Amino acid sequence: MHRPSTAEAEVAAELADVRPGLAARYQAELPGARAAVLTRLWRALAHEPLPWITAREITGDGLTLRLSDGRRLHGPRADPYATAAYVTEVRLEKAAYADPARLMFELGVARGTGFVAELGHSVASLALSRAGQQPVAASDASKEWPVRDWEWEQRVVDGHPYHPGCRSRPGFSVAEQLAYGPEHRPQVELGLWPVPADECLLTGDWPDELRDGEQLLIPVHPWQAAHVLKRGCERGIGGARPLMSLRTLALPGGPHVKTALSARLTSSVRDISGYSIALSATLSAFAEALAARTDGLLHITRTLGAATADSPDLAAVLRESPQEYAGPGERVVPVAALATTELTSSPAWLAAFARLALTVGLQLLDLGVALEAHGQNLLVVLDAEGAPRRLVYRDLADIRVSPARLARHRVPVPELTGRIVTDDETTLRRKLFGSLVAGALAGTAGSAAALGAALETAVRDLPGTADLTVLREEPLPAKALTLMRLSPRTPGDQWARLPNPLLPDPLPPNPLR
Repeated sequence: MHRPSTAEAEVAAELADVRPGLAARYQAELPGARAAVLTRLWRALAHEPLPWITAREITGDGLTLRLSDGRRLHGPRADPYATAAYVTEVRLEKAAYADPARLMFELGVARGTGFVAELGHSVASLALSRAGQQPVAASDASKEWPVRDWEWEQRVVDGHPYHPGCRSRPGFSVAEQLAYGPEHRPQVELGLWPVPADECLLTGDWPDELRDGEQLLIPVHPWQAAHVLKRGCERGIGGARPLMSLRTLALPGGPHVKTALSARLTSSVRDISGYSIALSATLSAFAEALAARTDGLLHITRTLGAATADSPDLAAVLRESPQEYAGPGERVVPVAALATTELTSSPAWLAAFARLALTVGLQLLDLGVALEAHGQNLLVVLDAEGAPRRLVYRDLADIRVSPARLARHRVPVPELTGRIVTDDETTLRRKLFGSLVAGALAGTAGSAAALGAALETAVRDLPGTADLTVLREEPLPAKALTLMRLSPRTPGDQWARLPNPLLPDPLPPNPLR
């Protein structure tokens, strides 16, 4: 019998107090949540360059990993692009584990204690997220398409398709998850924090309704006000709808606002640096001009204004809603939400979407910009029949810009500094291929076979570039999300090399690197 983890028990106890009507459904969702997180963890163990895994061997009944202490870990053959939960247990020596947190605890790896807790939180929060969904008939689940942009965001219940911490929200109580998590469909009142304008870094335009004389009114997430700033706000904006990123919300009848949220969600603490505020207007204008070179296939949501009170804990960015780029009868859908529709069951549709995404992504990469085009940042414009027509991209904070490539195409080089600027070919390709191909397209396809079929069709007619050659002939880069969580002292991204489904044997035993 499964013994509840600490996180599972804590959520159950809190739920009994704040929403007892969900308690039974929460318990019913726990086994599926464990399998979903265990599947993500097994992907990492099978494919990331974890230093305490010394050998991997595909056998007739699955995959065996040899650990540095001599123990063996056995489970099913790992599809790095699968999104369905297919791993229900793995065996460490003779003991079977269905709980990812308990497995990680038994592995006993260095600096793993915090990650064990995150896995427990991820399972418990995922079960809570699933329990909060409104039951619908299976035949109707994907046919009723949302009308408003934030309704699409609320469809993404399970979070990141490949991160074991897909729903880890440490520091959030059950009541706060229900109040702020987009999958629970809340309305949120943002605080308005007054700061003298001459004490703020401001780029772009700040609307009159967010000013009070000589003060700027900076939107503040209520969790941030309570837990970080330790003070409530006298004024606020009601009716805001949280989007997939949780700290970004759609304002009623207006733009989207990205707020500072100094909590670790999946991998990162979600504050807003002064660096990104300072560059926001320049980046927005530059990206808008570059998108004009794609013959209408790409739109960039404009950054309207960005402000910080000289603190990453008190800052906000106002952006256009992607819905601004929908024509009559069209819908703008976050790529992460495509899996909630019937579209992705069609190989022809997947191939058409992959062709559109790669056409745009590779064109911009050749020009000198690598997009962080994962399923949250990238949106697709669908016509009335559901065909993919154009792309919309939001949040420029983590793109990469190559001055050398821009100069080669006689594109004016913007005045940018810091981590965004690089001419390193590997860095540029990792940024795009890791987010778009191993992320957005893989998550939409849902398996190596479906991804491979879509890519094979999509790349046939693409213009031949050195970047396309690398995409077709080398392993696919993907962020080593678990390695990064277990290496807190190593700054920056770390990478895994995943089997390329375009190659003849797409799923060989993954060599250690």
